[in-house]
Amino acid sequence: MTQHHLRLVGQAFPDRPAFDTAVSRALLQRASDGLEPATLRLYRPAAIVAFGPQDVAAPGFGAAVHAAQALGFAGVLRLAGGRAAAFHEATLAFSWTIPDADPIPGTHRRFRELAEIMLAALGSLGIDARIGGVAGEYCPGEYSVNAGGRTKLMGVGQRMVSRAAHVGGVVVVGDSYRIRDVLLPVNQALGLAWDPDTVGSVEDETGVSDYPAVAGAIERAFAERYALEPVQLSPEVLALAATLTEQHAARP
Repeated sequence: MTQHHLRLVGQAFPDRPAFDTAVSRALLQRASDGLEPATLRLYRPAAIVAFGPQDVAAPGFGAAVHAAQALGFAGVLRLAGGRAAAFHEATLAFSWTIPDADPIPGTHRRFRELAEIMLAALGSLGIDARIGGVAGEYCPGEYSVNAGGRTKLMGVGQRMVSRAAHVGGVVVVGDSYRIRDVLLPVNQALGLAWDPDTVGSVEDETGVSDYPAVAGAIERAFAERYALEPVQLSPEVLALAATLTEQHAARP
């Protein structure tokens, strides 16, 4: 069976968190313009709290950004929808850019495919992975992937433009306590009710925080469906991202 081609990028910019998000937006914009093919980024992010448009509109947004910064998490305005989500160095961020002449009809198909890929990857690590939200989870979504119906391991959001879509989110590999610690004051400031006990990680399920093993499992799960080609980001993408960076920095 012929596999669709998918470029694979591992570059990250942990010292420039807003730039990291701007790179994903630059890929999306250029894909919409017909200048970039389908591209998957799998990378280790900086410690950030990614805020969505509803968070920005909340009266407590400034306090939420301050609370994140006080715990060493930069505030970033996320590309995809959803509510506040935390990333750190023991999480794996993913950003999948997909050219599509008419992206809206494929919204749920893309969500399902990504969730199925993550289900296979986490299942291969011996985790009782399931698709679906857990009651009380942070940044809730029906295409989250959880462990045994108890704790959230993966969250995903989507952004569509005229001729392309971006599917992005995070897999928590280890140090789930850091997600809880930062989202407690952040969500309190935003007025969001949630259950901190729903935060989970691969480490919590397997007893091991093995970043290369998780990254490898996700790559293999994608490789079951796509012909992956490792590449570097082009100068054009990086240049465009530089012009977009300021728009993704969360200011109190």
